[in-house]
Amino acid sequence: MTEKKEDTRQELLRRIPSVDKILDRDDVTPLCSKYSRSMVLKALQNRLDTIRTRIVDSNKPLDDSDRLISLTSEDIEEEIVLLATPRLKKVINATGVILHTNLGRSLLPHEVLNHLVTIADSYSNLEYDVEEGSRGSRYSHVEELLCDITGAEAAFVVNNNAAAVVLVLNTLAQGRETIVSRGELIEIGGSFRIPDILKRSGSLMVEVGTTNKTHLKDYETAITDETAVLLKVHTSNYRIVGFTTEVDLPELVALGRQQGIPVVNDLGSGSLIDFSQYGLDHEPTVQEVVQTGADVVTFSGDKLLGGPQAGIIVGKRSTLESLIKNPLNRALRIDKLTLAALESTLRLYLDQDSVIRKIPTLRMITMTKEELATRTSSFREKVLNKIPDTFDVQMIEDVSQVGGGALPAQYLPTTVIALQSKTVPVHELEKRLREHEPPVIARIHKDQLRIDLRTVNEVDEEELISALCKVLQTST
Repeated sequence: MTEKKEDTRQELLRRIPSVDKILDRDDVTPLCSKYSRSMVLKALQNRLDTIRTRIVDSNKPLDDSDRLISLTSEDIEEEIVLLATPRLKKVINATGVILHTNLGRSLLPHEVLNHLVTIADSYSNLEYDVEEGSRGSRYSHVEELLCDITGAEAAFVVNNNAAAVVLVLNTLAQGRETIVSRGELIEIGGSFRIPDILKRSGSLMVEVGTTNKTHLKDYETAITDETAVLLKVHTSNYRIVGFTTEVDLPELVALGRQQGIPVVNDLGSGSLIDFSQYGLDHEPTVQEVVQTGADVVTFSGDKLLGGPQAGIIVGKRSTLESLIKNPLNRALRIDKLTLAALESTLRLYLDQDSVIRKIPTLRMITMTKEELATRTSSFREKVLNKIPDTFDVQMIEDVSQVGGGALPAQYLPTTVIALQSKTVPVHELEKRLREHEPPVIARIHKDQLRIDLRTVNEVDEEELISALCKVLQTST
């Protein structure tokens, strides 16, 4: 039986037409004029590889063999379109997770997008001083802004916060010791851990305290002639509660000054806004941390700040000058598009009265339960008029999450659309929405498909309604 199946496979593989034979077909030749021969050839090779894989890997009877090895001009053109379509594409985030790492985290404000297009579409003064007519510094475009907003002496930017921490420790503590609390040995997304980052930086990690309790005397006792940095890591993606003690940053800064050792604070998700004024948990702002006198503070640009992915470094000028001179900095520096997006985002912070409204991340975080209930009710009415009555569409109180390793204990009250079908399993509904164009990413809870409008742009609502109606009408 097995031998017969293998013979069938080999026979099918032999029957697959050659590339040249397919290219010479009357229905395929026009595609070379419509697109190009190279695109048609690539598409053809892709489809033939798919056919061969299906034959070789199939565990099922190879019925309808003629259809299996056939390749129409429509098949080839479909593949050409796929080749020309970017794989990185828009999705509609209906999960209620604002800083969704898998979905790209922060959305950029319109003002930022406009500036980004201008810079991408033209030459710029990236490293050129227009007034002096000589070479300039790319960091100058954001340094003054960052210093003005945070109160720091100096600032510059690399490509992400992990890179910022590596650069800082490599510059200040390569071959020497960095002291850090055991309760702060965090793991961030993608299994990147503080111990690994310390190792890659060339610094030797010295752990002090315990997971739940670290005292100032633990740092004092661990200091030796080889100590180069006192590192404090903000646990921005988890909280340790209960019987706990940690050393406050001002205490650590005082110890560092006494011992002549720089203090580095990795904030992770740095916030420039005090969210407690909006009824949320207090998250230490960059401004507050800078005021403690820490020598170096690092944080992300694409989390609570609401800008592009970047690693922002602020602190004492003398210390930051040594970081900029590190050859590693060139490998970690930001490009002109990130710089343009970050500068435009930071400029929005100059107007504290409008920044919450203009930056999507901040607007989503501070959106009230009442606002969402009103918006969700209107959305539900529009959907109800367009879908079969085999679906149950409820409004349910739920919670959204900030996500992205920020405000880990903060749940935001929300109202969601909860969908159930009498005939279609909820996992099938989720799959069909995910396969829609553009894909709609929702979540399943208690056998319901839940849609949270907190993370859906208002301009995308009609597109979301269209996707829902299309999927639900074909799911009866």
